[in-house]
Amino acid sequence: MSKRRLPIGIQTFREIRDENCYYVDKTAYIRRLLDEGKHYFLSRPRRFGKSLFLDTLKELFEGNEPLFAGLAIHDQWDWSVRHPVLRLDFSSGNYQGPDDLQKEVAAQLNAMEEEAEVVSRDDDTASARFRRLMKVLHERSGQRVAVLIDEYDKPILDALEVPEVARANRDFLRGLYSTVKFADAHIRFTFITGVSKFSKVSLFSGLNNLKDITLDRRYSALCGYTETDLDTVFAPELPGLDREQIRDWYNGYSWLGDEKVYNPFDILLLFDSRAFKAYWFETGTPRFLIEVLFKRRVSSLDLGAMEGSDELLSTFDVDDIATEALLFQTGYLTITDEEDVGGEPIYRLGYPNREVRQSLNRSLLRYLVKDSTRQRANSTRLYRLLEANDFAGLETLFHAFFASIPYEWYTNNDIAHYEGYYASVFYSYFAGLGLDITVEDSSSHGRLDMAVLFNGHVYLFEFKVVELSSAGAALVQLKERRYADKYRGLGQPIYLIGVEFSKDERNILAFDVERA
Repeated sequence: MSKRRLPIGIQTFREIRDENCYYVDKTAYIRRLLDEGKHYFLSRPRRFGKSLFLDTLKELFEGNEPLFAGLAIHDQWDWSVRHPVLRLDFSSGNYQGPDDLQKEVAAQLNAMEEEAEVVSRDDDTASARFRRLMKVLHERSGQRVAVLIDEYDKPILDALEVPEVARANRDFLRGLYSTVKFADAHIRFTFITGVSKFSKVSLFSGLNNLKDITLDRRYSALCGYTETDLDTVFAPELPGLDREQIRDWYNGYSWLGDEKVYNPFDILLLFDSRAFKAYWFETGTPRFLIEVLFKRRVSSLDLGAMEGSDELLSTFDVDDIATEALLFQTGYLTITDEEDVGGEPIYRLGYPNREVRQSLNRSLLRYLVKDSTRQRANSTRLYRLLEANDFAGLETLFHAFFASIPYEWYTNNDIAHYEGYYASVFYSYFAGLGLDITVEDSSSHGRLDMAVLFNGHVYLFEFKVVELSSAGAALVQLKERRYADKYRGLGQPIYLIGVEFSKDERNILAFDVERA
C-alpha cells in the first residue's frame, strides 16, 4: 500500500476523495442511521471529524455517486434520487456580541434563499424563513429535505463568559431548532452535531423526537480513528513510529464502544511531523475551563477519578454546568468504566491519554504561577533532579514551587487551607512531565496519596497539612501502613517521602525521605 495525502485541516468530503487523501470509511454508520431513525443528535469534542461527517451526508443526499465508489454505502443507496440539503454551520465566527448570532443566521439564510430562488418577507423570523425553505424545496423537487446543523452550540459556548448573551443565544436557537419538528413532513433526515450536550429542556424542548446517539454503543466510533483504522488505512505511515507510544499519547477516548478511538487531528499531525506533541490540546483549551476548575476547588488529583450518571453528564446549560459534564463533553475526560448501581449506569471518568493528562496539568500550573517561564523552568529542574535522585534538591525545588504562586492568589481563595490543594500542586508538576503516576492507590493497609514510577525507581508520597511540624508524621504513616509492600515485586529501589505543609506559611514545613 502506497502513501496518500494526509487530509490535515480538510473537512470537505469531495476534496478528500478527489485528491486521493487517506479516508476512514464511516458510511456504514450512515446506512444504519437511515434504517433506524430520522432525527439525530451527536456530541463529540472539537476536531473529531464531525464536520467531515456532515459533509459526507451532504454529498450522499445530493447523489454524488462517484465520490462514494468503493465505500460501504455505495451499493446500498439509490443514486437516482437526489434530496435538497439545508445546512447551518456555526463553526466559524464569534458570537459574544448581542446581535452576532442573529446576523450570522440571517446571512446563512440569505445564501440559502438566493441559491433556491426563494424570496422571504421583511417581517419573517429566522424560524419562518427556515421552515419556508424546507417546504418550498420539498415541493419543487418532490423529495424531502436533509437538514444538517454543524456546531449547533458554538453560539452559546462562545458567550459563556457573557451570560446574558449566552442565554439570549440559547433562546434564539431553541426557536430555530424547533422548526425541525414543525416541518417534519418536509424532512427526510436531520443530523445535529456539537461539542456540548445541552439538556433537552433548555435547548431542544420543542424537538422531542431527536434521537441522541452520543452514548450509543453502536455509534461510539462514528467519529475518530480506531486501532484497526491505524493498522489498515494508515499502515504506510506507521514505520518508524513506536506503535505503543502512539497508543499511550493519543488513544483512549470512549463513548461506551468496545473499541477506544483516537482524535484524528492528533494522528494526522503526528504522521506529518513524526513527532509526539499535544497537537489537539494546543489548538484551544479555553481559559474558562481552567477558571471553573479553580473556582469549584476541583483538585487535579480528582480529575482522573470522577464519576457521573447519564443525567449528570447531560447537565449542561448556561446557568448549570456540572464539572463532570464540562470535562467529559469537551474531551478532557472520557469514560474508563461503567457500573450498574441500582439499575442506573454510573460512569467512571478519567484522562483519555498522556496528551490530555500532561497538557491539562501544565495549564493548571500556568494559571497558578502566572509566569509560564518560571513554571517551565521548575518542571525542567524537577525532571533533572529526579534523574539524579537528588532529594535535597527536590526539597528546595518544592519550596520554589509554592513560593512561585502569587500571594494574591491565596487572598482570593480559601482552597489553600485544604490538604488536597497542596497535593494537587505536586501532582500537576509530575503529571505535567508525563510521568507514570498513581493517586489514592488502595491497598489492604489504606490509601497512598501518590506513587511515581520513574527511571527504574519508585517514589511513594504522603501529604499532610499541619499547624506545627509533627515529627515526621507523614513518613511514619507511610511506614506503618506498609505502602511499599505493593511495589516490592517490581524489584526497583523504593523511596518513602513524607511531606508536611503549613497553611499559615503556605509552604513546606517538613520533607522526610527514607528508602524502604
